[in-house]
Amino acid sequence: MEIEQLLAPNPGLFTGPGTNTYVLRSGGDVLVVDPGPIEPSHHQAIVDAVSSSRAVGVLVTHSHPDHAPLANPLGRDLDVPVYGHEPGPAFDPDLLVGDGDLVSLASEKLTVLHTPGHSGDHICFLAGDVLFTGDHIMGGSTVVVENMVDYLDSLRRLGELTLSKLYPGHGPVMDNPYDVIDDYISHRLEREEQIVGALRSGAGTVGAVVEDVYADVDRALHPLAAYSVAAHLRKLVAEDRVAFDGEADELWSALVSLLGAST
Repeated sequence: MEIEQLLAPNPGLFTGPGTNTYVLRSGGDVLVVDPGPIEPSHHQAIVDAVSSSRAVGVLVTHSHPDHAPLANPLGRDLDVPVYGHEPGPAFDPDLLVGDGDLVSLASEKLTVLHTPGHSGDHICFLAGDVLFTGDHIMGGSTVVVENMVDYLDSLRRLGELTLSKLYPGHGPVMDNPYDVIDDYISHRLEREEQIVGALRSGAGTVGAVVEDVYADVDRALHPLAAYSVAAHLRKLVAEDRVAFDGEADELWSALVSLLGAST
């Protein structure tokens, strides 16, 4: 299988250099992974990249706006089905795929892996020993997490696969998959203990925890850090380590308190 990377022109604080779109070729057939946002020049670049092959599908790892909106227009343009785990804003897959499903590329098969955590609808695609990770693992950056329990479980599951390379939705390709996965897990567990430490020191809101734990991080990233802090807190609540009075959508006013000295 040949893999071509096309970089969408959507660089930013949250997207790094931009969204990585992958064009996969085998036996004269081609699949597109994560076409990205609706942007005319990128749309044309993808069409040009697949023009010498027979397009058979568009795959989407998750429905976030930097990965999915171009999928349906591109699918219509190429006259191929769009695959995804579930619909989302500006995204309506023609074919819903779940864990263990297979997508054909000539004589090769890509396996769908449901990897919730960054989002509930997130999936990765495994082609032999190569994994297209979407935003579950990102090159040169950590990930904003919606559900920390699911996220860590998904990471551990990926660590049990036979892998040679990771092709992320943002950042460079990684040829040390197990080191990356171990580092991601270690980073999250370290953040969790830092959060517990901030609570012990008297932080009473998600915002106060972010100010303490992410003091060395660009303040523009603090709202996203708050989202991940809330995910850590929900995990700690599920483990009966922390009492969390508040909803996920009220990040900056949610109150937290320790359950005795057990934390």
